[in-house]
Amino acid sequence: MNVRTLHRTSAILLVAFAGMHIANHLASLWGVPSHIAFMEAARRVYRQFAIETVLLLCVAFQVGSGLWFVIRGWKQRHGALPWLQAASGAYLALFFLIHVGAVLYGRSMLHLDTNFYFAAAGFHVPPNQFFFAPYYFLAVFALFTHLACAAYWQLSAASRKTRTIVVAVSMVIGSVASLLIVLSLAGILQPVEIPAKYKATYARQAAVQHAAARVPVTAGGAPRGGAGDCSQMREPPTAIRSGQDLIGGRWFNIPHLTVT
Repeated sequence: MNVRTLHRTSAILLVAFAGMHIANHLASLWGVPSHIAFMEAARRVYRQFAIETVLLLCVAFQVGSGLWFVIRGWKQRHGALPWLQAASGAYLALFFLIHVGAVLYGRSMLHLDTNFYFAAAGFHVPPNQFFFAPYYFLAVFALFTHLACAAYWQLSAASRKTRTIVVAVSMVIGSVASLLIVLSLAGILQPVEIPAKYKATYARQAAVQHAAARVPVTAGGAPRGGAGDCSQMREPPTAIRSGQDLIGGRWFNIPHLTVT
């Protein structure tokens, strides 16, 4: 069994999980409680240690082998479809690295339930929505596109026109699913109230940026009073403080403070 065969085999397992995961996000169109109920039922299966371990190993293998295919065939690709397959695969590899890493970090280090609110929080703490909107949209779109390209090569007995239609229809479906998921996470299609503990994961970033912006700067570019003078730095106002505070590398609840 060569690397390409293993890549396809592990892809089957990941596509099964991804299909369930996308359906889970689409369930949020009927409200966040519907999303969480779907997720809790699905977790009884994929959160089992053996299954989750296999999925994580498949992710690692897909990322490594996928990037290897992209680099190896760089000078051998001709035409739009091979490059579309390579580009979508490369983006999926990047997404897997960021997304799976963030989920594992959120679970193990921040002790958060990585549910709908974990995914949606960035949309509700400006300006992070400008990162997360294309980040999620392109992930779902890239998945449908990559699978469509793979189907194009597998349907070798069909006419070129038929295979092209398969790719086009898959990309359209992917675009619609991507848009619905992004709009749902952003709270545009249904009301979404993000708990403070999820917004708090972005509070330290906001506090640092706000503090840096308030340091008076001289014509030479250094803080007023000298490069090491921080006397003019003020503590960020309550408006950007979170319901939690980062102390000694851990998040501690501070119930009387809220994110606005």
